[in-house]
Amino acid sequence: MIHLFLDSFHWTQLLQPQWYIANGGLWLLLFVVFAETGLFVGFFLPGDSLLFVAGIFAHEMDDKTHAPGLAHTFLDAIGLGAFRYELVDLAVLIGLISLMGILGNMIGYWTGRKVGPAMYQWRDRLLFKKKYLHQAHDFYEKHGGLAVIGARFLPFIRTFAPIVAGIVQMDQKKFHFFNLVGSFTWVSSMILSGYYLQKWILSQFGFDLKQHLEVIVLVIVFVTTAPVIWKMITGSAKKPEV
Repeated sequence: MIHLFLDSFHWTQLLQPQWYIANGGLWLLLFVVFAETGLFVGFFLPGDSLLFVAGIFAHEMDDKTHAPGLAHTFLDAIGLGAFRYELVDLAVLIGLISLMGILGNMIGYWTGRKVGPAMYQWRDRLLFKKKYLHQAHDFYEKHGGLAVIGARFLPFIRTFAPIVAGIVQMDQKKFHFFNLVGSFTWVSSMILSGYYLQKWILSQFGFDLKQHLEVIVLVIVFVTTAPVIWKMITGSAKKPEV
């Protein structure tokens, strides 16, 4: 069985949000969110588009392919299988994914706190300057809360932001509070946007977004990465201060 799976698998499928939902459902979705926010190697995973696509599929409660349908399994496991209602499924889905996002950021933060003190003793190198640590520390002191929340909506940055926050010793209580707010805001906005957009367009125009996921994913990737690319371009274009 594993052999057949490997024969049909191609690495490009890792960039397709619908592949995770169809092959792993809720459990793989939870792992992806945790890995993207808590593990170094998770930066390439499709966080925003995966949550949005999960919301698109959420309007159909199908235990085999749709994430909220798989939330039924979780409700059954805790003895609440009778509460199989649409909004309950969405609440469970958002709650579980938000929890994984919170835990992921906590892992990144504590990793940064362990590594951070030693980094202040490193010598300056081509890709490392101690002044960058001091600048990052000042930035998190001034905009720490907004940085933690905002990073959730930016690919790549959301993987490393909690690590940097730990490295520069951002206040723990402040980080954990904004970590919780940021995770819930990110997950709920993405899931509910996909859910209600699919439901509205399908009922009003008979247009099924599931038939055009490739275009939707490309749009989401462009929208979420554009601010990062723009910042890199404008930042590099600035003349260094004399």
